[in-house]
Amino acid sequence: MPYELDHRLVVGVAPSALFDLRESDAAFKTSIDAYRSFQDENIDKPMPKGAAFPFIERLLGLNDLSPGDPLVEVILLAKDDAVTGLRHLKSLAFYGLKIERAVFTEGSAPSGYIKELNICLYLSGNRSDVARAVSNGLPAGLVLGRTARSEEHSDEAPGALRVAFDFDGVLADLEAQKVYDREKLPGFLAHEVRHASEPHQPGPMAQLVRALGKIQRKEIERHNSDPGYAPRVRIALVTARQAPAHERAIRTLRDWDVQFNDAFFLGGIEKARVLRVLRPHIVFDDQLDHLEGVAEEIAAVLVPYVGDDGKSSQDTSRVSSAIRSRARSIVGRLARRLRRG
Repeated sequence: MPYELDHRLVVGVAPSALFDLRESDAAFKTSIDAYRSFQDENIDKPMPKGAAFPFIERLLGLNDLSPGDPLVEVILLAKDDAVTGLRHLKSLAFYGLKIERAVFTEGSAPSGYIKELNICLYLSGNRSDVARAVSNGLPAGLVLGRTARSEEHSDEAPGALRVAFDFDGVLADLEAQKVYDREKLPGFLAHEVRHASEPHQPGPMAQLVRALGKIQRKEIERHNSDPGYAPRVRIALVTARQAPAHERAIRTLRDWDVQFNDAFFLGGIEKARVLRVLRPHIVFDDQLDHLEGVAEEIAAVLVPYVGDDGKSSQDTSRVSSAIRSRARSIVGRLARRLRRG
């Protein structure tokens, strides 16, 4: 009997999101042969954890809610061949990360398999692979940063998973954003008030948040039968919306049967101020400007959204230069501190 995926939360993750690939990337840029040799020579050396590693680890930890029928499936999607990809699999085994299924597509973007594998989230650190997936209407996100953040937080419950989402262009479609672009804030607010009782159409991360909502309900069932069990999934909405546009967003999420534990309607306040306190294990936003300030501290995912007009809500070509600029800024500040010290 085949292993079914249709009722599970399925994530496809690229090695560039799961591991810090700077060393292997340097070898790859030399030549394919140098890359193969590097992977062979380091076959038993675990790859450093990447930015999305804590999120994936904690997501998989939720499978203890249904041991015989896992709620979550994570599939490695790699552009390696199986030989060079062996080091990825050995690194997963070293860390005890239960990713048992992998797809290797030597040199080709794996986006063609996303729909068939029922993947509701594809994470990659490769800008062109994410752009290709998004252009085909697939739920993909570009992971900013390379290294896993520190997990040393004394007040954090074991296995806790905090996920933060923007609303327009991430959970919902671009309908309201188009109104804002056309009519600015007054027109946008008036439009949302008129349509407050109408749920928004789903955006690229709607299937993911619905699947997380299903796990939340499983946790409530567990808590009802075992009052000592503390639910681990905590979902946050962090949006630039403000009153009175908040009502339609709330009604939409209620219609989707998703419980948001935290909601921030910031109306133009810098999102980084909230995210630094909330410290989600991952945050999804369609605007690079909202993520740049926290990408070194939090696993930040840019969700480029393509609307009906074929245009993306975010030009991913800006990403690499923006990250390099921020990195230079950080290095400069550190150098000045060292000189002063």
